[in-house]
Amino acid sequence: MGSSVEFSIVPFDPAYARAFADLNYAWIRRYFVVEEHDRELLDHPRENIIDKGGEIFFAVVNGEPAGTAALINASDEAFELAKMAVSPEFRRLGVAGRLIEAGIVHARLCGKRKIFLLSNTILGAAINLYIMHGFKEVALDEQSPYERVNIRMELAIREARM
Repeated sequence: MGSSVEFSIVPFDPAYARAFADLNYAWIRRYFVVEEHDRELLDHPRENIIDKGGEIFFAVVNGEPAGTAALINASDEAFELAKMAVSPEFRRLGVAGRLIEAGIVHARLCGKRKIFLLSNTILGAAINLYIMHGFKEVALDEQSPYERVNIRMELAIREARM
């Protein structure tokens, strides 16, 4: 597929909920084991992400979801960037970067101070993408809901109010 693929980034649409699950289950199963917290978020995105103040973005190509990323409302100050996946045929076209950028804009509009993510260092391309967007590695919180997590990264998007 050429690098001139046109795609748009759109917010959550229930019509894309199945694609949110399918895209994420595919990469998780490729590298890891699906965990209970994965199932909670992927099988019930409206109840566990949208209704709790989060958002899910989709990269859409010709009406079909090519990628997705969620912002989970973690606190008054932070969103967690989670469940980012891009369909194999749309990788290396800037889809993931645009999903991250949409998340950053949304977090700023919501008045959040930071976005954090939990990942694993075997996902080298993803880690490099996060670094390119300004995320920095921070101490790992021992309370991760996932066995596979071995890195936590944060992006400051707004200074704390004095």
